[in-house]
Amino acid sequence: MRRWLTVFLTLLLPLGLFAPAGAEVFASDQPVRLKDIAFVQGAVDNQLTGLGLVVGLNGTGDTQQTGFSERVLRNLVINNGIYIAQERIRAKNVAVVTVTAKLPPFLKPGQKIDVTVASIGDAKSLTHGVLVQTPMMGPDGKAYAVAEGSLSTGGFEASANGSSVSKNQSMVARIPNGGIVQREVPVTMLDANGFIHLNLNEPDFVTASRVAAAIQKSYLGTAQAIDAATIRIYVTSQYRDNLVNLVARLEQISVLPDLVAKVVIEERTGTVILGSNVRIGPVAITHGGLLLKVDTQTTVSQPNAMSAGVTTVVTNSAVSAEEQKAKSVVLDAGTTLGQLVRALNALGTTPRELISIVQNIKAAGALNAQLEII
Repeated sequence: MRRWLTVFLTLLLPLGLFAPAGAEVFASDQPVRLKDIAFVQGAVDNQLTGLGLVVGLNGTGDTQQTGFSERVLRNLVINNGIYIAQERIRAKNVAVVTVTAKLPPFLKPGQKIDVTVASIGDAKSLTHGVLVQTPMMGPDGKAYAVAEGSLSTGGFEASANGSSVSKNQSMVARIPNGGIVQREVPVTMLDANGFIHLNLNEPDFVTASRVAAAIQKSYLGTAQAIDAATIRIYVTSQYRDNLVNLVARLEQISVLPDLVAKVVIEERTGTVILGSNVRIGPVAITHGGLLLKVDTQTTVSQPNAMSAGVTTVVTNSAVSAEEQKAKSVVLDAGTTLGQLVRALNALGTTPRELISIVQNIKAAGALNAQLEII
């Protein structure tokens, strides 16, 4: 069965909101906490990295072709006071890995963080491996944490006589609470001029202006939006020695963020995500289909017994076409998001057909939103 979509568009005024069939419709005028859309400048996460060695693998480690797993293992052995020649190392149960972690601000020495381990050689699996103690460095080259522990891959691999079975990824693993913080990252929230700065997670001029106005109304300090992402707040003497209380009160302020109208389409899975600010003009959609049927029958032609003919196979084909009645929906002025969703459901559109409709609306200039295809 082959379907055809025809979209007729007339652009008058931005009206209804557009969303895929089956989607829930929510109000877009709900304020959120400032804590959920902004953070204090200077109080950010830090990326830590390290190069480590995983041991205890059941013959699934790096091969000698990589050339560096034996060197790392030899260095580990020598650091523990045992000398061994490079050519005598033939380990198949070790793998060189990268070790990464996210170090949140304000963590103190002794606190624990989660660690992610990934193979960088030709190891077949990290399942059941154990990470040897690995220092984790910050961008400044200093060690801020040490990681070690048993790996959790969440998957498995097995093979025998040429057959294999696997589930999930076994080349990347995690060690919950596998990193111990050794050094605190210094955080400076108050600058030399007595200001603290809030940075928006999603820069937007309207949202920044609303945040500054909301802080002004709260009498917590003089606020000014510097750009689309930064709000500068002057800290009064009342809170100069109590920044924790000031930030805690700032984070509870309710702000209505402004969002960019955007439509995100993932063609691989047929997923369409539409923001609440997406608007289209009045639109008429016709959804029809052409059903093409080919019926093929194979028969055997058998000649008479006394004739000189031969038995042959004959193929007969019958082709028929049936044009189905098209379904049409007209969306008038004042169409809401819920009405449009019900209209598309009435047409019986599939997710992939919905993608074609959205792309045609954008091509005609009737979709007042950014279209992003991933």
